[in-house]
Amino acid sequence: MVPGNQTHISEFILLGLSDEADIQPLLFGLFLSMYVVTFTGNLLIILAIIMDSHLHTPMYFFLSNLSFSDICFISTTVPKMLLNIQIQNKVITYEDCITQMYFFMLFLGIDNFLLTVMAYDRFVAICHPLHYMIIMKPRICGLLLMATWLLSALQSLLHSLMVLRLSFCTELEISHFFCELIQVVQLACSDTFLNDLMMYFTAGFLGIIPLAGIFFSYFKIVSSILRISSAEGKCKAFSTCGSHVSLISMYYGTGFGVYLSLSATQNSRATAIASVMYTVVTPMLNPFIYSLRNKEMKQGLRKLFNC
Repeated sequence: MVPGNQTHISEFILLGLSDEADIQPLLFGLFLSMYVVTFTGNLLIILAIIMDSHLHTPMYFFLSNLSFSDICFISTTVPKMLLNIQIQNKVITYEDCITQMYFFMLFLGIDNFLLTVMAYDRFVAICHPLHYMIIMKPRICGLLLMATWLLSALQSLLHSLMVLRLSFCTELEISHFFCELIQVVQLACSDTFLNDLMMYFTAGFLGIIPLAGIFFSYFKIVSSILRISSAEGKCKAFSTCGSHVSLISMYYGTGFGVYLSLSATQNSRATAIASVMYTVVTPMLNPFIYSLRNKEMKQGLRKLFNC
């Protein structure tokens, strides 16, 4: 296609993970399986927490919301990819692309903030156990959850509105399996300085600040645990944080890995394949991490299956 300015466009082309026809059935089966496992696993976590009164605590309240967010997060990208493979059509309309981009950033931000709030919850539980139920009372938990949704919604809405002001060229191929903000902005023919500036700002806001909060919380947690005299007490304190630390390591490790690879290579298809780790694999592993490493969660799941 010959490049040219086109302000009003109707569709983008999602190139996906591979152009080879022989691999498409394999990709369809693989991603369908991961989607079903993610949806079912996170739904079981939510139901177990609702059904078991022993899990009606701030920690599991935030975990249930994280599981709900993960279901929505993976549902913004994988179903469209599966549909495109099934009907052998890589087109996504302009409106659907903007909508997908909005909800992807929304639930990505919610996951990010929820992990930070859960780190704060563990900090209060271990460093201030006597005041835990006062500090983390239902009203405070509700306000923290509301702030998480509000901040995520505002930043994703801002990015989406700024994309709407851009003019696009006739070359509208996205080397990804979903509408990723950076790649959509790169297709624009108009000036993207404000978009780039806002992306750097929100990357710092959604990445550095929450991560700093997590590091600070766990620095205080480790310092408090080391002051415990008994080995049994230390093990018990560490065990309450094990699942959350594993999830944080996987979430931020895969996310930073993708964007470091993006800066190191110009191969967009390779970056799309790497992004599968944090867009699909991490939400899928969340239920396994919390169910296999957490005794209370295991008991809650047993009660659910017995019912």
